[in-house]
Amino acid sequence: MTTPILKIRPPGIKPSTSTDDYPKPTFEFMTGTWHVTHSTLPMWKSNRNVTISYKPLDSIVNGAAQLEDIVKYQPLNSDKVKTILGVDTYSATAFAGWDWRGKGWMKIITSHWEMIGHGELEGGAQWAVTYFAKTMFTPAGIDIYTKSKEGLPAGVIDALKHTLRAMDEPLKALAADIFEVKSD
Repeated sequence: MTTPILKIRPPGIKPSTSTDDYPKPTFEFMTGTWHVTHSTLPMWKSNRNVTISYKPLDSIVNGAAQLEDIVKYQPLNSDKVKTILGVDTYSATAFAGWDWRGKGWMKIITSHWEMIGHGELEGGAQWAVTYFAKTMFTPAGIDIYTKSKEGLPAGVIDALKHTLRAMDEPLKALAADIFEVKSD
């Protein structure tokens, strides 16, 4: 398999930016369960089988579309599945960006994230790279997703890391801290 060209954009591009180099992901592309295979988020070092599921909601807030956001994971030493529920509202300030708000007791927690790269490999495997801004609970970071439970080929992961390391800050520094998230 030849290594595909993987385009990643810097975070913070304004939503009015129109570019063929960085097409916005469609709701159809985003919908479904994504497996977090690599990350810089320290929380995932002590957990495994991390998934994030997105589903479009019928609600519109201030003219912005929303997604249901369900994160599931298991601690390394337990079979218990933990869940984080939230709602993503399309950001008015960033291209392909979303503003997350927790549900239930987590409603006071918010964060901003952007899908800075996405695509489909030969054979149909879908991938995405997200950048999340620093919050009072987490540092800024990067996640690499795929809809394939088996993950992405090592060459694709290496290409994504190489692309991120070649970019300006903050992505360059974050790329050095990417680790594989355990999955079984």
